[in-house]
Amino acid sequence: VQLQASGGGLVQAGGSLRLSCVASGGTFSNYAMGWFRQAPGKERESVARINWSGINTVYANFVKGRFTISRDNAKNTVYLQMNSLKPEDTAVYYCAVTEDYTYGRPTHWGQGTLVTVSS
Repeated sequence: VQLQASGGGLVQAGGSLRLSCVASGGTFSNYAMGWFRQAPGKERESVARINWSGINTVYANFVKGRFTISRDNAKNTVYLQMNSLKPEDTAVYYCAVTEDYTYGRPTHWGQGTLVTVSS
């Protein structure tokens, strides 16, 4: 499975961005997916996860109410809508196939897209 993330950029605090991740080379609708992020000098952390159908989602506490993960299996794409962005959301964001949508480990990674939030 190959994953291609896009949609990052520079945005002011309070603004919004939508990240996209297109999958190829596998049966996308079989996979749980997740978005992760890694800020400079910090470990990579889970941001949001979604099950194969899109019905079940899990969010990190620090993004609840601000970010929304969704997917379109017809387009082999998972999205992360990010609203009310804060400077501390600045990071490289990665999409990944995960073993399951709760706490399963990532098995395939995309290349990352940089999100920079200015104050």
